[in-house]
Amino acid sequence: MCGRYATTRGAGELGALFESYDETEGRVRSSHNVAPTTTVPLVRLDAEGHRALSAGRWGFLPPWSRSPADGARMINARAETVATSRAYAPAFARRRCLVPADGWYEWVRLPEGGRQAYFMTPADSSVLALAGIWSVWQGPAGPLLTFSVLTTAAVGELAGVHERMPLLLPRPRWASWLGGPADDSAGLLAPPDPGWLADLEIRPVGPAVGNVRNNGPALTARVPRPAAPAEEMTLF
Repeated sequence: MCGRYATTRGAGELGALFESYDETEGRVRSSHNVAPTTTVPLVRLDAEGHRALSAGRWGFLPPWSRSPADGARMINARAETVATSRAYAPAFARRRCLVPADGWYEWVRLPEGGRQAYFMTPADSSVLALAGIWSVWQGPAGPLLTFSVLTTAAVGELAGVHERMPLLLPRPRWASWLGGPADDSAGLLAPPDPGWLADLEIRPVGPAVGNVRNNGPALTARVPRPAAPAEEMTLF
């Protein structure tokens, strides 16, 4: 599960990185502790096929949802079933997006008790693009752009932290994810090459990130790695 991540780049930098125009209207905010239902940047194609940097609420809302609160249960979509799921398949076919991130967090349980948080982030501080799907939900207050992050089986050293990971998309796959045909689901949903993932740092961080009210760069600072082996634990 991907249930907490960081995205700290501004709209101008993201627009340049993803070659997109800005339609966020100033709603992009830096956060080192993005939690479900937060409004964050995403990149999608507009009706003319141009890349747009948009602001979306994390937590997918299908058309039949009755309340925005329902999105908190749909922050992740499994890559293995997204193309066939009643809730997600229409968005996978026509509304895929890139979710910019500095990295994401997972927690593991320590043998002596307690949990250790880890931040998975590129060693060179480059941007990550998480595969996502989006939808516009028509609510009482007007249309609401929402999204979900796809997850896949963890590979390489990441499997030692958690059995799942976000579906990460290297730059050469951005265009096909955003606009490629959905009938190539095997290619679209393929996990990244393990060699590319070798550049990710698995960084132990302090416990403050566990509280969604905490924010700031100190949350991603490295702390001493636990000496004892850890047993996997999901975030929720």
